[in-house]
Amino acid sequence: MKNISWLIARLMRMSAPEVTYRVRKACQTESQAKGFCVASPGLVQGKSRSVVDGCISVADEDLHLRAADKILSGYFNVFALRGCNLGFPPKWNRDPLTGITAPLKFGKKLNYRDEALVGNIKYLWEPNRHLELVTLAQAYSFSGDQKYANGCRELLQSWFEECPYLLGVNWTSSLELGVRLVNWAFAWHLLGGEDSVLFTGSEGQQFRSRWLESIYQHCHFINGYFSRFSSANNHLLGEYMGLFVGSTVWPCWKESSGWQRKAKAGLEEEAIIQNFPDGCNREQGIWYHHEVADMLLLCGIIGQENNVSFSDAYWMQLESMIEFIGSMADTNLNLPMIGDSDDAVMVRFVPDDSFSVYRSLLASGAVLFTRADFAQKAGFFDDKSRCLLGKEGESRFNELLSSEQSEAEGFRRSYPDGGYYILGRDFETDREVKLIVDAGPLGFTSIAAHGHADALSMVLSIGGEELLIDPGTFAYHTERKWRDYFKGTSAHNTVRIDGLDQSVSGGNFMWTRHANAMCDTFGLSAEEDFFSGRHDGYTRLSDPVTHSRSITFLKDAGVIEVSDRLDCSEEHEVEIFWHTAESCTVEIEADMVLVRSAKSTLEISMPECSLKPKLYKGNDEIPLGWISRRFDFKTPSPTIVWKGRLAGKTEYLTVFKYNFE
Repeated sequence: MKNISWLIARLMRMSAPEVTYRVRKACQTESQAKGFCVASPGLVQGKSRSVVDGCISVADEDLHLRAADKILSGYFNVFALRGCNLGFPPKWNRDPLTGITAPLKFGKKLNYRDEALVGNIKYLWEPNRHLELVTLAQAYSFSGDQKYANGCRELLQSWFEECPYLLGVNWTSSLELGVRLVNWAFAWHLLGGEDSVLFTGSEGQQFRSRWLESIYQHCHFINGYFSRFSSANNHLLGEYMGLFVGSTVWPCWKESSGWQRKAKAGLEEEAIIQNFPDGCNREQGIWYHHEVADMLLLCGIIGQENNVSFSDAYWMQLESMIEFIGSMADTNLNLPMIGDSDDAVMVRFVPDDSFSVYRSLLASGAVLFTRADFAQKAGFFDDKSRCLLGKEGESRFNELLSSEQSEAEGFRRSYPDGGYYILGRDFETDREVKLIVDAGPLGFTSIAAHGHADALSMVLSIGGEELLIDPGTFAYHTERKWRDYFKGTSAHNTVRIDGLDQSVSGGNFMWTRHANAMCDTFGLSAEEDFFSGRHDGYTRLSDPVTHSRSITFLKDAGVIEVSDRLDCSEEHEVEIFWHTAESCTVEIEADMVLVRSAKSTLEISMPECSLKPKLYKGNDEIPLGWISRRFDFKTPSPTIVWKGRLAGKTEYLTVFKYNFE
């Protein structure tokens, strides 16, 4: 019954052309399931082109060698499973979390959302992206030790055997194939390309032919199954990325040039469609913003190395996206965890949990766009940027780093298209105060799959330490209770009415009714910064409620005043949530809340208000008081709630006063 309800809700989010498209694709799937198969044709030309220059230059070779040795010993990191012994090579159709082995049936007809059938699909798919293949190939390129190259061959051969074309869950999602192709491309060249030791002799040539055959099959599959219409989010960009990389790195078949043209045109188009002119990604998720920027970066650099030029508009969009990252990051490069995050990286160039994807994009962007502010915000040239841009890129970065341009000169304070507004002072110093307000759309396309119900939420960082936070994501396909919580209104620093989310959820990745948020006023001055905005999420109630929020930052006083006005006629339950970082200690003294961090204290009060604060931390039942900094990890964190009843139009004032320790 639940599946039927979901299907009806999903169908209602589709246009007539989308329904027609999906019916046509279903017929195609039925045809293939009855035995239609595509074999790899003869090669038109066998020599592939260089991916990048400088892939073997990193700061810490030992880090990569240690990581590669763990992989050869069968130990993988897969989300919450750290150092999990999956064996080498692992069982590619087995979910490492639940131990369930997905059936080897026609992939496009498998329901990968059915946990009883396939287990946790995120855990199953992650090793199949072959991020570890690049780590092994890097280790070979650094050390010349044949065991790492042999490990790459063993890993790939086992995958070819266990994942035959079109069979199993590894042939269901074109995005997964696209990411796998990109990792194969970097591994191919790190292993020596056409001159690889793995391709010597008759057995080596057979291995090469089998790998190329699978590459062709990947490209052919992606070309036949693009994510379209309401599903045309970052998945579509990732599919174009895979097809572009596959056809550019291996221009081996008569279809290759056509695939490359289609993929390049798609990347150019989607770079504009999926991102606002101000540089914000339309999915309203900071991690997905990074993923899309990384897709554009990798394709742009691979294109440059292969004489395929992307347009000025493409590069300008990428620069704007990286500038947005610099604007949103505090002085310690903390970014709010707005919207969904699945911890995905396109290629794991640096096998270290402390690696910062945001710092890397800023460092690479500094070189590509000659931006001293990017370089100074990044602070140093990371190993991923070193791999992509080589020693020449590192030299250019160091020149920019020593430039006299101030970091703050290039970073914006408002993103009206994306709906983000930045209040604060003393940016890029140890006295920085940075407050970010979210007054943007719920998400992208009619389903807004990766958006959260966070209208008019705010986060606060002081001295590079996060105090008021967005708790993140935690879960995707499984654990519906936690999926609903982390994407819901109660998990954000905003107001909830009658225990309802601002937007109406229709499933794990679908919103059936979207709250519309907007900024009315935003002003900056030496004395104070000011924001005011509103949303209509609760106007759907029988007694409509409009939530308006104004924020005034009084700089000399060190005070932030947040005024929440609720316009309605009848009585409602009201809750005002404030989530703090897990490193903070929180105490309630009378009606005052005291939040302490290593560098500052924050006093929170609601003067002349009958509502009383209550503290929650790690509550499983409600649930409330959690933060998730990585996918499938959650940690208790203090959350303060003011809760009560309102009758008619009411205004609540919350005062935050901060002091440095």
